Amino acid sequence: MTWNDYFLILFDSCCATYRRGIRDFQHLYSGEDLAFLATIGYQAREFFDFVEDFCDDGTPTPSTALLVAAARRDFFLTVQHGVTSQQVLTRDALPSFGHTLAGVPYLPRILAKARAKLRGELDPDLMFCCGGDRNFLSKHGSIPPADFLRHVWAAGDNDDKLVAWLKAQTP
Repeated sequence: MTWNDYFLILFDSCCATYRRGIRDFQHLYSGEDLAFLATIGYQAREFFDFVEDFCDDGTPTPSTALLVAAARRDFFLTVQHGVTSQQVLTRDALPSFGHTLAGVPYLPRILAKARAKLRGELDPDLMFCCGGDRNFLSKHGSIPPADFLRHVWAAGDNDDKLVAWLKAQTP
């Protein structure tokens, strides 16, 4: 079975468990599931956040969750060479909702979250692709979350490059 097939099967299984009323993410996974998540550079909680939002709101979809996971997995395997970062981006270190970059509100926040998501450094209480992120991406040309991650990756530390790309997407 390929990793993406396992991901989708696990996503469906977790959704079914969640809908049965088991809402504690620590009770959703077998040892094999946790080992699988580690191979793609994913934490149990970040996987659960996508399950929870999908079950409660219908979005992001399982395919969006898979594409976001693919971006993280690719970064984990190619840039981090399968080594998990020990850094964590906490709520206190995250730019606030009111910060701007190049006149674009919320961009510093989603950019910090995207970079941390790629590196696997998001605090378990933070989610890349939360409602606020989805709203931002929608307002700026309906950018798919995984596409945003890949452009953040390609831009590296060059905020100007990312800003130029973002402004070209914005209607």
